[in-house]
Amino acid sequence: MFLFSIDMMGESFSHLGRGVAESILFATSNPFIGLFIGLLITAIIQSSSTSTSMIVALVASGSITIAEAVPMIMGANIGTTLTSTIVSLGFITKKTEFRRAIAAGTVHDFFNILTTLILFPLEYYYGFISSLSQYIANMLVDTNSNSSLNEYGFKLFHAFPITPYVVEKINNGFISLGLAFILLFGSIKILSKVIYKMIIGESQDKLRNFVFNRSLKSFAWGMGLTAAVQSSSVTTSLMVPFVATGRVSLKKVTPFIFGANVGTTITAFIAVLFKSNAVISIAITHLLFNLIGVIIFLPFPFMRRIPIRLAVIFGKQTMKHRITGFIYIILTFFLIPFTLIYFNKNASKVNELTYLVQEHEKSYERKVIRKTLANNRNMIMSSGVENDLGDIQQSSVLNIYRNKKLFFINNRFFLINKPGFCWDDENSKGKFQTCITQILPNWDTDFANDSVYVYTRTFYDKKESDSLYRYYISIPEQLLLKTEKVNNQGEVTLTEKLIRINKI
Repeated sequence: MFLFSIDMMGESFSHLGRGVAESILFATSNPFIGLFIGLLITAIIQSSSTSTSMIVALVASGSITIAEAVPMIMGANIGTTLTSTIVSLGFITKKTEFRRAIAAGTVHDFFNILTTLILFPLEYYYGFISSLSQYIANMLVDTNSNSSLNEYGFKLFHAFPITPYVVEKINNGFISLGLAFILLFGSIKILSKVIYKMIIGESQDKLRNFVFNRSLKSFAWGMGLTAAVQSSSVTTSLMVPFVATGRVSLKKVTPFIFGANVGTTITAFIAVLFKSNAVISIAITHLLFNLIGVIIFLPFPFMRRIPIRLAVIFGKQTMKHRITGFIYIILTFFLIPFTLIYFNKNASKVNELTYLVQEHEKSYERKVIRKTLANNRNMIMSSGVENDLGDIQQSSVLNIYRNKKLFFINNRFFLINKPGFCWDDENSKGKFQTCITQILPNWDTDFANDSVYVYTRTFYDKKESDSLYRYYISIPEQLLLKTEKVNNQGEVTLTEKLIRINKI
């Protein structure tokens, strides 16, 4: 049921149409909004497993890119901590136990918040997590980079296309999406409940006496039990009564909570079984975020004490003023996210770009939506007829940005250098060489105010019918101005040129 619900969610997203996909794109293309969307969704449904599985489905359908999904994953990690904090409020009538419970409930919060404060700027400015996850995914999975993301499905449903059949019979993207969400949420709850009874229900005394005697063992138990239960909310909430009643100290429980954060990532890996490397990157992103956080805080006692001290201080303040706990929940999980989303809603510009496509004897226009973000990244969503543009266009959503001497269009890079500079690369079509052939002094001033770089990509395999691609790129404007495909006879078989930019 879990695997079917994920596949059905991806299928439903791909059937919702361009308008819905655009709204998702525009909502998540701002990293701040993506972060708090992930936080809010997870806080509301109280399951990071469900929200990360939904993010996997969004990427699988091509609605969002990996770079957009990373902040949502970070937000989901913070949002899932709400459960243990709410559990700690159950001890509000007992003063001492309440102080310990709040500290135990919020140490998970502070760990994820501190990890986000460290990693979010690195992702925002340098694409650290998204680039690393894609690199690891490319090493683990060899897939056709030109294939559409939603062509990959679970092998369980390949022989019998159940999901497309069900979605087609329902014939309503929103209804099938809602049904998929109910099945997803229900399956995770059922799995969690069954395995909880099998593993944890009758073993609480063993947990208390055996699990917490060493930090590394406590970390391993937290990771293993959470991986089995598929819910960090369950295992971290279980620790709150232990600490509140004085059976285990907060110091000994903290490594267990760190392990629970890593263990919960297994759900995303199950969700991406047999899918493309781009989708697998999301599961790796979830793992990397938690793993890097653990590497920063767990091995070093002075670092480990930071979230513990913050939690203890907060526990003392909450004991003095009971309303503090409720204010914290409302501010952190609801009011602050809504406020920041509101103030960042106009932090980007949206344009419609029109390209004139000339292919053999026919010609037509192709429009794309471009959203320029505050950090000078561009998110471009294609609409209308799509063409193979030399392995640039891997999905309906393009991520375009510059990092010093590198210019990226999705996973493909263009070096910024002098004419005559070349380098080798490889894709599913084979090995090729990319060269800077010339730098044009000017272009149409409506589109590019500075020089335009001309890149030529030539495949070494001359059997390729279109062995040469030529790209005209304005680096300062971050615009692909023109693309040409040339066959072995030197004939231009396809031209795509930017002819119009309209503000939206």
